Amino acid sequence: MSIPGKLGTKELALAVTFTALYVVFGAVKLSPIIGLEGQAITAAAIFAPIIGVLFGPYIGVLSTLFGGIIGISFGYFSLLSLASGIVAALCSGMVVKGKRTVSVIVYLFILLLLAFYPVIGPAWLYPPYLCFQIIGFVILVSPLQSAAIKELNSSSNLRLLSAFFVTSLTSTLAGQIAGSVVHELIISPDINGATGIWITTVLLYPIERVIIAIGSAMIGTTLFKILKNANFVSSLNSLNHQEKCS
Repeated sequence: MSIPGKLGTKELALAVTFTALYVVFGAVKLSPIIGLEGQAITAAAIFAPIIGVLFGPYIGVLSTLFGGIIGISFGYFSLLSLASGIVAALCSGMVVKGKRTVSVIVYLFILLLLAFYPVIGPAWLYPPYLCFQIIGFVILVSPLQSAAIKELNSSSNLRLLSAFFVTSLTSTLAGQIAGSVVHELIISPDINGATGIWITTVLLYPIERVIIAIGSAMIGTTLFKILKNANFVSSLNSLNHQEKCS
């Protein structure tokens, strides 16, 4: 499936608006980032998959990049949040654009990087940490994700909601993995500390990401229908094309 056509003035204006919303929601803290004192996962995590679905991977990446940089300058974004938002928007945008293979490659690459990071990777210290991320990858490559893409064409609110949920879940998990990789890069190679983080968050991050996916699905479904019906974003009216990569 692809979303053809160039972005016009209205689309770019909406993208700028969503960048501003991304910054604003970045000020709303959802949960602390364990291991980084004073930093938190913010409500911007809910918006990253939505921006990718609505505007595709390129506008999605630019919006989360610029929004994240602004958030960092204000002091309520971290490098982890910046990386997480960019990857989440990239993956959801690629999936909706019919380039799921790219999303799969990105997901698998950062998952392996996280898992087998020298000394402190969870594959060495606490493999159960990777279980839900692996489930996310299985969903991404499965017919469930293919069905979700097709359901973005549905007139049924429930099917559209489920489509947004599945797409948001896989993309927000990719974002979580990217943030964890950045965390590995910036913390000292403390085996005990890293083991503590993996054990402490093994049940926390799945709950957190499911909540984020639910929020993205509820808000994204509403925005999707409003923008599509109002013809504000022409690309949203071209969802009847077949998926190119599955």
